[in-house]
Amino acid sequence: MGNIDPYKIAERFRKFLRVTDVTDGLDAVGRNDLTLMSNKIRPLWMGIRFWGPAVTMQVVPTNRHMPFPLKKEDALRQHAIWREMNGWRADLNAEMKEGCVIITSTGGARECGYWGSANAMGMQAAGAHGIVTDGYCRDTDEVIMQKTPVACAGIGRPIIPGRVELENVQVPVACGGVLVRPGDIVGCDWDGVVVVPIEVAEDVLVFAARIAVDDKKGRAKLYEKLGKQPDETVDWQAAAEWFKDLL
Repeated sequence: MGNIDPYKIAERFRKFLRVTDVTDGLDAVGRNDLTLMSNKIRPLWMGIRFWGPAVTMQVVPTNRHMPFPLKKEDALRQHAIWREMNGWRADLNAEMKEGCVIITSTGGARECGYWGSANAMGMQAAGAHGIVTDGYCRDTDEVIMQKTPVACAGIGRPIIPGRVELENVQVPVACGGVLVRPGDIVGCDWDGVVVVPIEVAEDVLVFAARIAVDDKKGRAKLYEKLGKQPDETVDWQAAAEWFKDLL
């Protein structure tokens, strides 16, 4: 990764770039076909947009059950019991940093709502700008209502204990058919999820910035021709100012 600060460069992606602009930039450096996550991984609500360095989680299917039947007094202790059973062997909280994107690889685990309305919002409160998983999210009515930025492969109902185990954090993982390493730049909007390998992030940014400004300028002319009220998506002057060192 050399001297590239992934958090600093992620700021440049965050303000004006769409996933499609960056996809075109990845095309220009020969990485597009290797860095687009499966289109089965979808943002849960329209309007999600985030860019940030990856903080990775390796979650694996378990081969053991929770003890059952549980006692009534254990109704609220299921996650604590799973922790006591060493179902969590790594600490994600220690890796959290403002602006990161959490990438959760689930190893093909069966239906399990690893992320839900409470723990996903907890990660947001801890600084995560987004969560991406090739697994499932639950409590999705609330996740959408809360505007918690989650992209997932499906909706899952069961909880974690007795279904999956957290094996490791901050290791290279596969998610949506793509390699994601800690510090790679991950972006998401309604078009899907893309990963920018950190070693080509500066080059991709140059291409994506020029593409974005040109697109905004062209669509601004069409807005004018059609009598449409301009919005922020065609504010090419602001984008040009933000990227002036790259144009």
